[in-house]
Parts: sequence; structure tokens; C-alpha cells
Amino acid sequence: MTDYGHDLLFGSFITPSNAAPERVVALAQVSEAAGLDLVTFQDHPYQPAFLDTWTLLSYVAARTERVHLAGNVLNLPLRQPAVLARAAASLDLLSGGRVELGLGAGGFWDPIVAMGGERLTPGQSVTALGEAIDVIRGIWDEDGVGRLVVDGRHHRVAGAKRGPAPAHDIAIWVGGLKPRMLELIGEKADGWLPSLAYLEGLAQLDESNALIDDAAGGAGRDPRQVRRLLNVGGRFTPEPGGGLLVGPPRQWAEQLATLALGHGVSGFIAVGDDPEHLTVFGEEVAPATRELVAAERGR
Repeated sequence: MTDYGHDLLFGSFITPSNAAPERVVALAQVSEAAGLDLVTFQDHPYQPAFLDTWTLLSYVAARTERVHLAGNVLNLPLRQPAVLARAAASLDLLSGGRVELGLGAGGFWDPIVAMGGERLTPGQSVTALGEAIDVIRGIWDEDGVGRLVVDGRHHRVAGAKRGPAPAHDIAIWVGGLKPRMLELIGEKADGWLPSLAYLEGLAQLDESNALIDDAAGGAGRDPRQVRRLLNVGGRFTPEPGGGLLVGPPRQWAEQLATLALGHGVSGFIAVGDDPEHLTVFGEEVAPATRELVAAERGR
């Protein structure tokens, strides 16, 4: 049983379709109205059917007031990390501290290369992501000594000016499932952001948490510094008993509470573009889950 003790976060994972851009923005506003903490969008810059995710995040920041925003996850091979760092800090300042940074190492290499990116092996992509985190944090550290120098294999800055610092400590959440990526998350990231649909059962969740914890300890970090988030799909049904996240809102709450208390997950991001689903998730599932977790933690 693992509970890292974080406050719970609830969010939405909205498709950034350009066929109806105002509907995408409206779903973000529905998420905020329902009380969700976070709105996220996938990032595939090579996909012409999608809006550019960073442009969308900036626009949605101006059309919302409270909710935090993140890519889920940003395509690092096509987003230069020093520029991304300044973009994130700028949007955080403009939005009043509402930006988090989800990063991905890439995976669809043919379209990435077609857009001008470098083809990397899985091992190289992990190395590149680690270097990018160093660059991003170095740019944000405007009080750091001297100009920033990172001499990586894939990402280099040679005397870059630092700053601006973001309005708050932007969390860096990393998506990935392979052991080397999990080790990197334990060593350097603020959070792990996988999708439930890609996990081979909850046992993989526990095994992955253990790898992250071991790597964090090896790097001199407390494993509790790494938040565990999860993209979750499912559907609401009138009757219980349909399996994991298939049932009424109360069943969802009980199952999410189990994921929090027994498997260390503290961020739940609902996948889907149905406004009613997001409303039920925010107004019914989220408060019920918080109540169950708080009661158990208080025992």
C-alpha cells in the first residue's frame, strides 16, 4: 500500500481538434465551472487536424480564471527547451501562476522527422529529455550564478541569459512507461503522468512507482517529491459493478480513492470531450473521492 500524501488534483484531457475550436475552449470552461483543477491537451505538432497546443494553452488561459493548464504531454523533439522554458514562464506570469509543464520524449518518429525533428532511439530520447529538464530549470533560475551553460548530447545552451522566473514553481510532469524513463522521473521530475489505458494492470503501476522511488532515493530525493498522476478513461452508468471506472459516480469515487490510498495516485485526469461527463467528474466524483481519502488519512 502506497500513499504519498499529496492533495488530490482532478482535471480534464481534451482533444485539441481544429474542426470546432470554440468547442475545445468551451470544454475547458466547462471543466473550470465543474470545479476541476486542471485542463490538459495532447500535443502532436505534426497532426494537421489539431490546433497547436501551446497556442491553445495561451488562448485558454485568457478565457479562464482559475484552472491550471498543461500539455499532456508536450512533444519535446519539436519544442526547443530553452524557448519552451521562456514561453512557460511567460504564460505563467500572464495567467497568475496557472501553468504546469507536461513533457514527453516523443514516439511517432516518422512525422517528427518530417517536421524537422531529429530521429532518436529510445535511449537517446530519455537522455534528451533529461538534458531538456536541466535547460528549462536553468532558464527559470534567474538568480543562478552566471549565464546558463548546458553541454548535452542533444540539447545545448552556451551562455544563455536566465529568466524570467515563473510566477510559481511550475511542476514538470513526465509521461513514460519504460524503466529508463521512470528512473529519470525519479531523479529529476516533479511528477509521473501515464495513461491508465496503456498500463498492463495496477501491478504495473506499483512496479513503476517502485522504480521511481528507488531512483529518487538514489538521487538524494524523497520519493514524495514526485507526484503520481493518471489519465483515466471510463464511462458513467446507472448501475454499479461494470469494472474499473465503469459505473455510477460513487463507484468511481471509491475506485479512485483506492488508487490514491493504495497505489499512490494523486492526480486524476478524465479523458474525453463530453461536457456532461466532465461535469459529473468535477461536481460529483472529485468531491466524493476527496472525502473518502481524507477520512481514511484521518484514521
